[in-house]
Amino acid sequence: MKNHKGLLIVISGPSAVGKGTICKELFKKGIDNLELSISATTRKPRHSETDGVNYHFIDKNKFQEMIDNGEFLEYALVYDNYYGTPKKYVIDKINEGKDVILEIDIQGAKQVKENYDDGIFIFIMPPSLKELKKRIFKRGTEAQKDIDKRMRCAFDEIQQAEYYNYIVVNDDLHKAVENIYCIIKAEKCKLSRYNFDLSEFKEEL
Repeated sequence: MKNHKGLLIVISGPSAVGKGTICKELFKKGIDNLELSISATTRKPRHSETDGVNYHFIDKNKFQEMIDNGEFLEYALVYDNYYGTPKKYVIDKINEGKDVILEIDIQGAKQVKENYDDGIFIFIMPPSLKELKKRIFKRGTEAQKDIDKRMRCAFDEIQQAEYYNYIVVNDDLHKAVENIYCIIKAEKCKLSRYNFDLSEFKEEL
């Protein structure tokens, strides 16, 4: 009775809900075999970035070729540059027994679900829209009209939560991280993830 394959854990939710912070805290817990997916992009690397660590940096022709060959779990065009999750990288890690975390937006999560329906889809929910607005305002980087636009987008995105397997409310960071940790542990115990063969037990009789 063995379970060699890893899990694909997709984490998404509205902007400013705390997805990135939650992922960082998950890695601090020192969970065995946990890896963060590395996206591919056509934008140029920044001074502090390393190819294969921060992103897989590729040109637009190569990216388009990968799109045509169905080599992405999800991809999007953002400000004239493509971003995407290479399918081979993720599947190879899962087959090695690694649990891969994919932190992406709602549209990307939908694409992943179409291409890999065995993923674990976790929606990070704010305690309230009022609290979410407060977090965006605290950033101090956006005008009021942009904040209002983000809030309308957040409301639309929250309506998509019904398509996820789990909802985790980020009202307390450590509690939210612990809830996701418990989800991962529970998913690893699912019978469907095991090659359940009673013959190995029968041999011991």
